Amino acid sequence: MKALITQSNYIPWKGYFDNIARCDVWVVYDDMQFTRRDWRNRNYVKTPNGLKWLTVPVEVTGKFHQKINETVVADREWNINHLRQLEQLYRKAPCYDEIGPWVRELYLSATHPRLTDINLHFTKAILEFLGVRTEIKDSREFKLAEEKTERLVSICRDLGATTYLTGPAAKDYMEEDQFKKSGIDIVYSDYSGYPEYNQLFPPFEHGVTILDLIFNVGSQARRYLKYLS
Repeated sequence: MKALITQSNYIPWKGYFDNIARCDVWVVYDDMQFTRRDWRNRNYVKTPNGLKWLTVPVEVTGKFHQKINETVVADREWNINHLRQLEQLYRKAPCYDEIGPWVRELYLSATHPRLTDINLHFTKAILEFLGVRTEIKDSREFKLAEEKTERLVSICRDLGATTYLTGPAAKDYMEEDQFKKSGIDIVYSDYSGYPEYNQLFPPFEHGVTILDLIFNVGSQARRYLKYLS
């Protein structure tokens, strides 16, 4: 069994969905501290003037350890604002007529008060669109150890996972020996080799929200992911 344990992101890029697609269980790890200027509440879109952040405004309380799943949205109208920007940016995309109504309904129904629920609202809908059936669990379902790596190992053990999937940046801090002692293999994702598509506003950029891919290629989006094509 392959397990992915990672924080929720706002309208993530395609590599995020590839990671979910290649594992058996995805554990939403939002018991971790909320960090500003990160992917938890924002992501990139393409514009005629380059990349732009779409950011969900949240309340930062100053609490020493404000968890992601405790973080509350600060503006009730954020979803309408983001929807208008997306409709403006992608109205000339090849699949706008196909995708636009679906995206509109997603945003109009994104009225959850907490960031985790908003992120999962979009991520689950996009997984369904892509045909990904990976099981999703919440880290609050597990008894979490104190030490960071031991937390991940213990979740894998509880799941019966034999492989832990993680991003390449984790190589800088991962204590691999703890996984090896528990008989758990570590697989680092490789984000190279993604095919380009006919993207608006050249030059091409891979690291944007997957909504960019979906607006431009519609139901063919699976073909542009490495583990679903």
